[in-house]
Amino acid sequence: MPGRFASKIWKFDPTLEAPAAYRRACRYDAFIPDDLSSLDLRMDARLAGLVSEAEDAIRQLNHEGGTALGPLARLLLRTESIASSKVEGMQLGVRELARAEARAESGIAPGPTAIDVLANIDAMVLAVEHAAETKRFRRQEILAIHRRLLERATHRHIAGRLRTGQNWIGGNDYNPCGADFVPPPVEDVDRLLTDLCRAVNDDLLSPLVQAALVHAQFETIHPFDDGNGRTGRALVHVVLRRRGLAPRFLPPVSVVFAGAKGRYIAGLTRFRGDGIAEWVEYFAAAVLRAARLARAYIGAVGDLQARWREQLRGTPSAPRANAAAWTIIDLLPGHPMISAPVATAVTGRAKSRVYEAIEQLVAAGVLLPLSTGKRNRWWEAAGLLDLIARLEAGELPSVPR
Repeated sequence: MPGRFASKIWKFDPTLEAPAAYRRACRYDAFIPDDLSSLDLRMDARLAGLVSEAEDAIRQLNHEGGTALGPLARLLLRTESIASSKVEGMQLGVRELARAEARAESGIAPGPTAIDVLANIDAMVLAVEHAAETKRFRRQEILAIHRRLLERATHRHIAGRLRTGQNWIGGNDYNPCGADFVPPPVEDVDRLLTDLCRAVNDDLLSPLVQAALVHAQFETIHPFDDGNGRTGRALVHVVLRRRGLAPRFLPPVSVVFAGAKGRYIAGLTRFRGDGIAEWVEYFAAAVLRAARLARAYIGAVGDLQARWREQLRGTPSAPRANAAAWTIIDLLPGHPMISAPVATAVTGRAKSRVYEAIEQLVAAGVLLPLSTGKRNRWWEAAGLLDLIARLEAGELPSVPR
């Protein structure tokens, strides 16, 4: 990305609790990127073809998914959010996270890592359901996503607040001298975010190229003290949804980023130099792979649901066609672990009918009991978490199509 370096002096701080070498004054260079509105991106035929192929894959994902598959959309959104957290080093096992999500839905506080990951899911939902739909995208939308991301974190006091000082990536914890990358000085953040919002609202570039540039520019600005990566990856989906490319199903591109974090960071680094086209190429290839993965898993989950329905039909007292058990099967992809209160809420059925349906699904082997007590009971959808684990690992499904 064209830009310039601003040479700055880190002042001597005798009160800093740090080794003497880090208390001394030192010089560093902060990078100030040019506005996105001034960028002149030229793509050769090969890169333009890759971008077109990736956008076609997103269209196919949304076309083949149909219009009434909200639980599958939630599954992909959940996967994207979890993978985005994984890029930042927040890792939980699939079942561990599902249990934490179940505890949270029951009003029981999960652990701190689970809180951070679940907050990222909430922030992604806010991004695609509100920020992507607002008529004019503004800085307030970015702040709202960030606030939702960090409002339950230990450092919640910075949630939804732009940084007021210099931050940096790499190096030491005490000053930016020797850092791998120093974002723009704080006095440039406001202007650069205004330009970024203008770019989000624009439609001159193809949606995928627009998303690639907005994301990389946001990471370059690094406007927050923490949470920049997760907020910036949410903006990818804001752009794709706003441009109408991904109206229902989001390609979980963070699954690809998390699987090769070094390549992802190297791509962002090249963007800050003269490798804008290289970044767009990497981004397009990652989105293409993510869209194809998503299509494969939508098919695999559909096959799993068909198997559940056959198991339910094969029980001695198969429920009637409009029974709650069939509705629960439809909704399970969005709730791999489910309780009776959650099932009642998402199906809109009477509590007695839901409990009857759960008993039928347990008898059919569709739901697996996770406890034997009479209170706070949860059930796992048989085989679903294994599928989700493979998707989050970026692997193709093992269930035959």
